[in-house]
Amino acid sequence: MTATFEPDADWLAYRENPRKPAYTLPPGAVDAHCHVFGPGDVFPYAPERKYTPADAPAGKLFALRDFLGFERNVIVQATCHGADNRALVDALRSGGDRARGVATIRPGVSRAELADMHDAGVRGVRFNFVRRLADPKPDEYYRGLVEAIAEFGWHIVVYFEAADLRERWNLFTSLPTTIVVDHAGRPDVTQPLDGPGFTLFQRLLREHPNVWAKLSGAERLTVSGPPGYDDFVPFARHLAREFPDRVIWGTDWPHPNMKSHMPDEGDLVDLLPRIAPGEVGQRKLLVDNPMRLYWEEVP
Repeated sequence: MTATFEPDADWLAYRENPRKPAYTLPPGAVDAHCHVFGPGDVFPYAPERKYTPADAPAGKLFALRDFLGFERNVIVQATCHGADNRALVDALRSGGDRARGVATIRPGVSRAELADMHDAGVRGVRFNFVRRLADPKPDEYYRGLVEAIAEFGWHIVVYFEAADLRERWNLFTSLPTTIVVDHAGRPDVTQPLDGPGFTLFQRLLREHPNVWAKLSGAERLTVSGPPGYDDFVPFARHLAREFPDRVIWGTDWPHPNMKSHMPDEGDLVDLLPRIAPGEVGQRKLLVDNPMRLYWEEVP
């Protein structure tokens, strides 16, 4: 029997017709943070999920990639699929060498499963500490998973609220691989750049050269709103200037769990020259850094 799913009543679906950005992306640009959802009748959503989305399949993602002018995608496993990575792997195989992925795994995952995901293009695993989306575990839980993936040379993507950084500091600073922090560490954009929360996040990056930041999430973190997201831009620009070789960017399509508005991807792409002024910084953010992280093979 085929499973059927109805999206949550307050679910905001992605825009079917975003506008064409005014900014022209550099050749080889990578959308380094996006998702696929279902379709649920083919890849069922996880029983333990904390939200039920509208379907957002790989074909729609790749059409958006081409429309915006990106060449490649990094697809991040969504919490609504739990640790069932079949939708992710299917999207990666459909995307060929133009797609890489970040999976979710749990204790007991076999080496054969990891090897199959690696062959499909998975290059990292995501640890989600945001309580409204997942059920965070003790530090040792994550250390065990890091050991499981070590031979594949994968990195770790972490998603947390800014207030949680201090609690997980010892874990994050002890992991023996590259750590990529989602959505610029979720700064409070109503506070100054030298406020305590953002200062602690910068300390993490400054003292630990294996830590990277995604400069995505303008639509999630803003108070001032679209189309300019003027309160978010200074935080992202500061990180791009201070850590130019350890920043990447993504659309976050299809923007799960948005409540205030559904962003236009054209607006988001047009933030890029404000986040990384100059061709060199833009190329690092959109091409060189994600290619190094996701497409260079570990010896």
